[in-house]
Amino acid sequence: MAGPTPLIKKTVVKKRTKKFARHQSDQFIRIRNSSWRKPKGIDGRVRRRFKGAIPMPSIGYGSDKKTRNVHPNGFKSVVVSNVAELEMLMMHNRTYAATVAHSVSTRVRRDINERAEQLAIRVTNAAAKLRAEEDA
Repeated sequence: MAGPTPLIKKTVVKKRTKKFARHQSDQFIRIRNSSWRKPKGIDGRVRRRFKGAIPMPSIGYGSDKKTRNVHPNGFKSVVVSNVAELEMLMMHNRTYAATVAHSVSTRVRRDINERAEQLAIRVTNAAAKLRAEEDA
């Protein structure tokens, strides 16, 4: 079974896809690839938002509320550890897709996949940690 089609048909538009560079990260190798930190200096050009300075993250860069946290397959993701947690998605199978948690065993994964097929819930990592039965 291919699973349900997503309810949201709207294309996801990102206002900014580049990461925000930390202030002066181009000058120091030790902070070259570090995540954004807000400048706190009293004279900082970036904090004071001078023209030509690197941009600071702000609320205006946020995504559209309808397409926020939506994956390219059109579903929002919910991490599931057992069959009982999968039951919550029964009425929302066109909005949310289940992702089986990393620490779940092969036996429970098989149960989750079977139940998801009955409830018509998309499982994003359905093939993970599952091998074909070997007849020996």
